[in-house]
Amino acid sequence: MASLQERNGVFNCIFRYHGKRQWLNLGKVSKEEAEAVSAKVDYLLLRLKQNLLELPAGCDIITFLQHDGKPPSPEKAKQAEQQVLTLADIRNRYFEVHGNGTLEQTTLDGMRQHFKHWVDTLGSNFLMHTLGLADLQRHVDRRARMKGMRGLLSPGTIKKEVITLRTAWNWAVQFGLIAGKFPNRGLRYAKMDQKPPFMTFAEIERKLPGLNKKQEAELWDALFLTVPETIDLLEYVKEHGTLPWIYPMFCFASFTGARRSEMIRARITDVDFAGGIITINEKKRVRGERTSRRIPMSSFLRQVLTDWLAVHPGGDNLFCQSSEVERSKTRSKTTGHKSGKRRPTTVMGRLATVTTRGKAIVGPLTRNEAHNHLKVTLAGHEKWRRLKGWHALRHSFISACATRGVDQRMVQAWAGHMTPEMTRRYTHLYPSQQQAAMDNVFS
Repeated sequence: MASLQERNGVFNCIFRYHGKRQWLNLGKVSKEEAEAVSAKVDYLLLRLKQNLLELPAGCDIITFLQHDGKPPSPEKAKQAEQQVLTLADIRNRYFEVHGNGTLEQTTLDGMRQHFKHWVDTLGSNFLMHTLGLADLQRHVDRRARMKGMRGLLSPGTIKKEVITLRTAWNWAVQFGLIAGKFPNRGLRYAKMDQKPPFMTFAEIERKLPGLNKKQEAELWDALFLTVPETIDLLEYVKEHGTLPWIYPMFCFASFTGARRSEMIRARITDVDFAGGIITINEKKRVRGERTSRRIPMSSFLRQVLTDWLAVHPGGDNLFCQSSEVERSKTRSKTTGHKSGKRRPTTVMGRLATVTTRGKAIVGPLTRNEAHNHLKVTLAGHEKWRRLKGWHALRHSFISACATRGVDQRMVQAWAGHMTPEMTRRYTHLYPSQQQAAMDNVFS
């Protein structure tokens, strides 16, 4: 026998089914309507008990009663669910699944930023089953009119945002959350300029006269160091490094081509001194699988790492921080600082939540720590401050291997994942060697 319960104008129908107490929420309805539903529940439960009705497979009793004993088929229920999924729903579900270490943190951060731009265009409550080519083109056109760090946003940046949405869409299709192909066929972007090949300092400086700041920045992004320049850089870093781990990490990047994230993840056990091999743990090469690659260790790097491990502060990470770091979220002298809207407007209010952190704890580097200390170390040198980040050392390593005639397949094995476009930019010769080759052909 079903009974009614009323709280603040909201009715619930309470009954027992197979010995378990069940609640059917009726919402804010009149008492007469609630009593009518209760009577209907009693009737349907009786019919089920008499085997005159049957609970469909996969359907729970609450859904059965909500539809007056005529629940929709699984296909129709699935279609109904798809038609109420919003952009925010897809975004949140995607990051719930992929935010557990299956993707690089930098990749996740970039995708989150891309979704923010999509929300600005479409709105968080945009129904995804209605997404069409016109919606995508509207986003592309809107973003193309916006400014980036170097003038108007490049088509390449906008394409990455579309790829992010397409990736989430295809994932949702696999799980039955959305039906159909991603509607990007026919999408139009502005023309892109091909990225310049990697160049030396001397080449870039010859091209600088007459260029604007954006063009100059694009050239400096294509910088790689020759082997003598790499040695000079390491000598400077050895003398001016801000913290003990800076110099060995510069050497590691220069002689392995490892990415910043790969160096942050590196463990002491990844260095096999006896075998002369360094193992790099990857996340980008094979989707959904943690892979690794092995790189021979030069005698120079072997000595640098031996010296570093002799003074290593402890822990499993090859590169770690043990001292206080200004403006760090984890290793500053004090903690409890508020930011944004939560930040008090008075000095007394700001200091009220601040406490002394205590002794710094040995731990792995963060991405920001690695980048900031690279910039601080190189800031005082007119030439080396041009390096944009750790990736410039990866460019230099791979370019050096190519110029010394190392087989491209071996370079790929040492460097890991590279797109065809990036491979084209890497596998070039130093200008002096190109000239010598040309002279040999036509001498």
